[in-house]
Amino acid sequence: MLRGLGEEVPVIRGSVLLSSDGMLKAAHGFDRATAEQFAALASGLFSIARSAGTKFDGSNEVRQVVTELKSSQLFISWAGYNSVLAVLAKGEADPAVVGFEMARLIKSVRPFLGTAARTAPTASNPNPSP
Repeated sequence: MLRGLGEEVPVIRGSVLLSSDGMLKAAHGFDRATAEQFAALASGLFSIARSAGTKFDGSNEVRQVVTELKSSQLFISWAGYNSVLAVLAKGEADPAVVGFEMARLIKSVRPFLGTAARTAPTASNPNPSP
């Protein structure tokens, strides 16, 4: 799926699919360590956008976060329940094309992209009675 996105839009340097709390689910174009770092960064930016929406828009729904760097562009989109798609593109990328292709991909596979919420581990008694 992510490889296909990169083939469809050659200016994409790499992409990751992550849970909204930053756990890497899939990656293309990055080594494992870079993909995990990118997922954590995307999760943080997405979380900040949700907070801004809650405070200033009355909703925590985020459609897309776009960041323009010196020679790259970063796109982060909601991809389904608890899932986020993040893409790093070259600076010369057309944001409309990247955004459109991301949305098209997400729409076509959204039912399969949801991530179940994590449950808290159950506390065990470290000193059980005999």
